[in-house]
Amino acid sequence: MITATYTIPGMRVRDHEVEVPLDWSDPGAAITVFARELVAPDRDREDLPCLLFLQGGPGGKGPRPVGTSGWLGRALETYRVILLDQRGTGRSSRIDGRVMSALGPEEGAGHLAFFRADSIVADAEHLRKAVFGGGRWSTLGQSYGGFLTLTYLSAAPEGLSACYVAGGLPALEPDAEEVYRRTYPRVAAKNAAFYRRYPHHAETAARLADRLAGGDVRLPDGDVLTVRRLQSLGLDFGMKPGYERMHWLLDEAEGLPETFLHQVLARTSFADNPLFAALQESIYGSGAGATAWAAERERARHPAFAEDARPLLFTGEMIYPWMFEEIRALRPFRAAVELLAERAEWPRLYDLDRLAANDVPVAAAVYFDDMYVDSGLQLDTAARIGNAQAWVTNEYEHDGIGEDRVFARLTGLVRDMGGGITGE
Repeated sequence: MITATYTIPGMRVRDHEVEVPLDWSDPGAAITVFARELVAPDRDREDLPCLLFLQGGPGGKGPRPVGTSGWLGRALETYRVILLDQRGTGRSSRIDGRVMSALGPEEGAGHLAFFRADSIVADAEHLRKAVFGGGRWSTLGQSYGGFLTLTYLSAAPEGLSACYVAGGLPALEPDAEEVYRRTYPRVAAKNAAFYRRYPHHAETAARLADRLAGGDVRLPDGDVLTVRRLQSLGLDFGMKPGYERMHWLLDEAEGLPETFLHQVLARTSFADNPLFAALQESIYGSGAGATAWAAERERARHPAFAEDARPLLFTGEMIYPWMFEEIRALRPFRAAVELLAERAEWPRLYDLDRLAANDVPVAAAVYFDDMYVDSGLQLDTAARIGNAQAWVTNEYEHDGIGEDRVFARLTGLVRDMGGGITGE
């Protein structure tokens, strides 16, 4: 159902909403999924192929564009672009603390389990068939969007003409422990690079951590600002301007002014994307084996990340059990997430035989110094997928898709391979 049609600079826009089952394996209760269709105004009446953008995450809603810069402008030259709000985010039956507070622990854990990659792919397939004519479409997967891409290629490759991935090829045998064994050294290296660029902030961060350890400092929403919450700001280090954002934040930290505390709250509250925290380790659940707070267990093996270590090291894309106690927006998720961490059996996300025999062209940008998704694991995966090419580069950080050159390079690789698959 089209709910609105309008124009923003450089784009004609249609908003779509559809109902889908909460549980695709046993349709019953329904939720709403939202997608936004963009097209160049002067090509609105043309029969253009569709490009589905698979947002990073987990728990990522589609971009809210304000212009045609970066990859989007390049894509609009040849595609209708579809921006999906993944189930549970944005306008797609959003999950937040109010929803989780109404569910018991077991019910809440079961509910969250329906918001993983397999369900998101099933939603996308329904959109393709019910809303966008049923023809094959291409996908552009950023970060976690690459995880979704491989689930899509495993479950419904007949719906895909070509797949582009930016910084997001997952390991085909997901193992949260191995992921974090590789992640901590990369995050430590990013910290070292930050302090080389801004050496005076080693003292800034140390004074700030000492102050937080010694007293009750509260954020504007009433949460206590602890040292470990301060350390979690390092999540931003994997993005191109992350060091500069941290520099300017610490530049105003002296005396803990309101401006500093408001910025810390905005960056660490998860108020806009609680599913990112709630499902972060569950995206590695596939087959047998519990994730069991892998990031927390691995941290104990790296004393350099201790709260009293100096220089103070900031953490990265790690979610810890304490966050569901200390962060207001996450507290209602606590009991359900504990049960997810203990879950020993998960549906498998990737079909290894189908991926090996894949004939859908896949082009992936692998950022060599990527803090979030290990480049070694990405290259191992690329070698095991049929008809896939990897472009390895150290020119970009994890947000390289913001540069139109990255999307242009990926589409060029597929074109050189003979182009995407056409037809119904």
